[in-house]
Amino acid sequence: MTPAVEFHDLTVSYDRKPVLFGVDAVVPEKSLCGIIGPNGAGKSTLIKAVMGLLPVEGGWTQVFGGPLDKCRQRVAYVPQRSSVDWDFPVNAMDVVLMGRYGRLGLFKRPEKTDRAIAAEALEKVQMSAYADRQISQLSGGQQQRVFLARALAQQADLYLMDEPFTGVDAATERAIVTLLQDIRGKGGTIVAVHHDLTTAPVYFDHLLLINLRLIASGPVEEVFTQELLQKTYGGRLTVLSEMAFKGMKKPEFRDPRE
Repeated sequence: MTPAVEFHDLTVSYDRKPVLFGVDAVVPEKSLCGIIGPNGAGKSTLIKAVMGLLPVEGGWTQVFGGPLDKCRQRVAYVPQRSSVDWDFPVNAMDVVLMGRYGRLGLFKRPEKTDRAIAAEALEKVQMSAYADRQISQLSGGQQQRVFLARALAQQADLYLMDEPFTGVDAATERAIVTLLQDIRGKGGTIVAVHHDLTTAPVYFDHLLLINLRLIASGPVEEVFTQELLQKTYGGRLTVLSEMAFKGMKKPEFRDPRE
């Protein structure tokens, strides 16, 4: 089976300073893949490199066996909320309709079918009642749901998400997880940057452990181990309960800075 995403010797730099070194990994199709690692490890950089938002200094990435430009319509991207101008004068429906523009082409306006798809996407994230609400008037969790609806409206095969659970309430997080599992169940692939180790083995079936370099990649039961997590996080991580790893129950962690 062709991987959904493949990295080969990928190196990315900011202002000539490397922030990712020689990453070799694959993300299988129809998987729910989490990218985890400490702050500054290059997790978001990896997602942006796949999307072509950052110049690659060495190596390459492929999507569905080829360059992104050949299958861009099959890929949806959900950026970090902090990178979005939420004061832009558009309502929730306008934002979701933006997910249809890649299929419409230049200078074409959304048609009735596109609006129906956008409305269905809003319904899936339980935001239909807010379709006409200006995005700056929405809560953080509601804004994240709208951006997820925009991705759904693209009807993509691969969803790249940068910290989709950051700044959302528990109800929104549960709704997002359910939706991602539904996407995967219908044959889609999700790659998401994630920061919460206690939920990583519950939400995902495949993991990439990153700390400037790839530490490990593979099924959760193979790479979510005390040894590999310690190698990834170093002194920042203290494992309180080794028993948490047996049966893949939620592990308990303590950050020594707390």
